[in-house]
Amino acid sequence: MAIRKKTNKNPSVFSHEFIIQNHADIVSCVAMVFLLGLMFEVTAKFAVLFVTVQYNVTITTNEGPDETSINFFHHGLKDLATVFFYMLVAIIMHAIIQEYVLDKINRRMHFSKTKHSKFNESGQLSAFYLCSCVWGASILVSEHFLSNPVRLWEGYPHTLMSFQMKFFYICQMGYWLHALPELYFQKTKKEDFLRQLVYIGLYLVQIGGAYLLNLNRLGLVLLVLHYFVELLFHVSRLLYFSNENKQGGFTIWAILFVLGRLLTLSLSVLTIGFGLAGSEQQGLDLSSGNFNVLIVRITVLAAICITQAFMMWKFINFQLRRWREHAQTQPMKKKPVATKSKSSKKENKANGVNGAVASNGADSPRARKEKSS
Repeated sequence: MAIRKKTNKNPSVFSHEFIIQNHADIVSCVAMVFLLGLMFEVTAKFAVLFVTVQYNVTITTNEGPDETSINFFHHGLKDLATVFFYMLVAIIMHAIIQEYVLDKINRRMHFSKTKHSKFNESGQLSAFYLCSCVWGASILVSEHFLSNPVRLWEGYPHTLMSFQMKFFYICQMGYWLHALPELYFQKTKKEDFLRQLVYIGLYLVQIGGAYLLNLNRLGLVLLVLHYFVELLFHVSRLLYFSNENKQGGFTIWAILFVLGRLLTLSLSVLTIGFGLAGSEQQGLDLSSGNFNVLIVRITVLAAICITQAFMMWKFINFQLRRWREHAQTQPMKKKPVATKSKSSKKENKANGVNGAVASNGADSPRARKEKSS
């Protein structure tokens, strides 16, 4: 899977520029090593740790006349290897979308440097949020979490997950881990580096915390809700870059953003503050994966509330900045109209003076003498 950018420069091997230009090819080769390892019996046991989902548990149920076997999964240290492999896959997919979709649009639209970086960011995140929303919503429907919200805390600890649920979390952690080396590959500016680092860190902490504390059901609902709102924002920004008059999406996003924050806090308090607090499974037991103690519940709720407050603070600053920019552009749009009216008045006045002079000249004795002759 070679992805090469056309360039006239030939940087030295293993230099920074060489790695940046060819990072997708390098990562593709590393990923192919793990895939090729599956073909040989000697290396298959090692390669399986990276490619396939680990910790399979088969449960037999006696529903009906026949016995049915259902496969579930739980988390463990081997998941780090799987997350690493799918981080490599995310880097490759990032390069494919950038090379074959976003770069072609950028060459047609001729964006400025600022719009170019924002367009790339929104394009990449829109693709990821769309896939995650569709995938996460399908899991919510199949697991009946929407039709029966009590399942968000009922039967905690939720140590066993379906294949789709576990693979979803593996891919989520792999994607946000891939965003860290992408800061280097995309030559992120120093003023944007800290913002991106905080942004990525919040995702990793929230997703990893839900995965390790066996709050995967609540985490899935909150992720789908958050991703849907973020998808609307980045799609609106893409439309705005194509046509600056298309700003209606930002208004819809602003309303849904506030509602999303309220719904996130409501579900978190309902699940952790009331559902888990009233559960019969109380106490800290690492072997069974039970973290249902007061200090953990308070810490999780505090982390969610602080994150939502931080996002609301950023949202309010964003809206205030937009209003100030809109207020500054309004007088600039009115000034040309005023100058045009003044110039038209001057032209009318000048035409009136010239007309008066012409009429006076026509009524002069010399003009009358020329007419009579």
